[in-house]
Amino acid sequence: MSSVDFLSQEKIWFDKPRYDEAERRFYERTNGSSQPTQDDGANSILQDIARARENIQKSLAGSSSSAADQGEIICRIQSLELENHSLHKVVDDLRAALSKLECRVSVLEKSPAAGTPVTTPSVPYTNGTTVQQKTSAPVKDEEEDDDDDIDLFGSDDDEEAEKLKEQRLKEYAEKKAKKPGIIAKSSILLDVKPWDDETDMVKLEECVRSVQADGLLWGTSKLVPVGYGIKKLQIACVVEDDKVGTDMLEEEITKFEDFIQSVDVAAFNKI
Repeated sequence: MSSVDFLSQEKIWFDKPRYDEAERRFYERTNGSSQPTQDDGANSILQDIARARENIQKSLAGSSSSAADQGEIICRIQSLELENHSLHKVVDDLRAALSKLECRVSVLEKSPAAGTPVTTPSVPYTNGTTVQQKTSAPVKDEEEDDDDDIDLFGSDDDEEAEKLKEQRLKEYAEKKAKKPGIIAKSSILLDVKPWDDETDMVKLEECVRSVQADGLLWGTSKLVPVGYGIKKLQIACVVEDDKVGTDMLEEEITKFEDFIQSVDVAAFNKI
């Protein structure tokens, strides 16, 4: 018996995978109608959970911000209370100083003597009692004449006070004349340019610093590239405006014609 005949007589299910695939598709189609509804329910639940989480986060953020605002308000209130306390203290000090000043003014107002009081003559009555007689206008004139004759302060004291005043004014004028006035100064930054790249910049700087004058003070310097290998000297100085000017500096520096081509003022500032 051949193998083909043997296999034809055997009961073997060669198409089982195809039937299994058909069965799987059938169950998938039957269960497919209920699957979307389950997915919709799950999606709605997930959305509710997301909304709840968002609300919780918002509430937590709002509580933290409100707590921070309350802390800031408390700090401001405390600072205002401290400021109010200090202001009250200043006001009390001012009141005390004002009361002292009022007392001093009242004392000074009462200190000048208006003269000794003049007693009016008493007129006796028959019963033995006495009464003061009213003063008349002529008596008042006499009192005024007497007051004019009396020198309350004294001429010697006036002369001494005038001499002392003149001496103090003289001393003040001498002291003010000796006091030095404010000297106006300026800070100048100069650009000194050479002729070419072969110029000795060290010698050029020595020539610039050799310019000396009363009220002139040289400062720091540096070499700044210009182009084509040429560098310019940038040097600072401080001058007194009444003694040294930029025109004088340019004129004195440009005298070194062998090294210096030109001088420019790069910066000018008042001190």
